[in-house]
Amino acid sequence: MISAVIIDDDANLREGMKAMLGLYAPEIMVLGEAESVESGIKLIENIKPEIIFLDILMNDGTGFDILEQLNQKHEPTSNIIFITAHEKFAIKAFRFSALDFLLKPVDPDELKNVIVKIKNLQNKNNNYKHIELFLDNISKKTESFKKIALSTSEGIHLFDIKDIIRCESEDNYTKFYVKNHKTVIISKTLKEYEDLLRDHGFERIHQSHLINLNELKSYIKKDGGFVVMSDSSQLPVSQRKKERLQELINKL
Repeated sequence: MISAVIIDDDANLREGMKAMLGLYAPEIMVLGEAESVESGIKLIENIKPEIIFLDILMNDGTGFDILEQLNQKHEPTSNIIFITAHEKFAIKAFRFSALDFLLKPVDPDELKNVIVKIKNLQNKNNNYKHIELFLDNISKKTESFKKIALSTSEGIHLFDIKDIIRCESEDNYTKFYVKNHKTVIISKTLKEYEDLLRDHGFERIHQSHLINLNELKSYIKKDGGFVVMSDSSQLPVSQRKKERLQELINKL
């Protein structure tokens, strides 16, 4: 069994979450509930659960306050699953930090997917540094994130965004090519990372390729058009992306 707690100021949501876990994730054992920042911190310190289901907005503060206070006291040892109704900025920070979240009302399939991911990460290389990354990003209240956390089958790893040379689609997986590191394979689509990285100097040049423009060495127009990257890879440019790519190169 996997121990868990639920921290949310909405009693109905807590009851609903327990019912859903009973139906769709019976291996999760809810050992306690809390409805505030203060009581949530005490609950976590007493139980030390493997999973924390954590609301963002509460009457006496936020779920971020709970994480911040716990992080100051000791190293995190729990998997965090945020529950939120909107919080657009927070959701982007979750994605850059590889933190799990569920949107209200909670979808059963999304709940099952999150639980499967956490089970797969158990006993893997998870030092919870991505939680520190998330807290740092939230505290700065800026979307100019410098690092990204990538969750692989081996664990969660942090990389400087500027060190990512390119990303390549392979079915429903994305391959990350990072400076001085082996290829990193993520079980998410390239479209998801295009949405995250487009404001950080990345451009989709082909159905299968997303590139860091700062790592672009040359654009060759012959033979259908292709780019040469800093890792010497040669990547095709789709017909409909050529004009856009040329405009971006002219601005560099």
